[in-house]
Amino acid sequence: MLRRITCLGLLAALPAVASDLQISIEIPRLKVAEYHRPYVALWIEQDAKVVTNLAVWYDIEMEENKGQEWLKDMRQWWRRTGRELQMPVDGVSGATRAPGTHTLTFSSAAGALAGLAPGEYQLIVEAAREVGGRELLKVPFQWPPKNEQTLTAQGETELGSLKVSLQP
Repeated sequence: MLRRITCLGLLAALPAVASDLQISIEIPRLKVAEYHRPYVALWIEQDAKVVTNLAVWYDIEMEENKGQEWLKDMRQWWRRTGRELQMPVDGVSGATRAPGTHTLTFSSAAGALAGLAPGEYQLIVEAAREVGGRELLKVPFQWPPKNEQTLTAQGETELGSLKVSLQP
């Protein structure tokens, strides 16, 4: 990706300085009598402190915002950052997702990663499901990435494969 700038009538091509983080999350299809889509939260921590929330998927269609009452079932997320948020959060919260693989892309040029200082971080993904279980996956990473990387984690029940792709 190139960024063009004009200076005194000269056109120069400079490399873009934005880095990208792409996350693919698999929500497995479970064979259970009563299936409910999981609530899922994704956030970034540094030194056990929340740096930014990336996404929170919950039941936004329940009458009178009743879906928000069950956010506390994602215990780690709730204790660390969720209870401080006024839901819905523009650009972060959204509807639960059906079984399958879902991909999210974030750029350091704008949004949740803008201004993310260089350092060691952890991507954390937590899922909780009514009449089901809960699961937490952590993927450590370095920001900004020095080279292209793909990091993975594997869930056992509520989450399937988690793939984190970093682009300098």
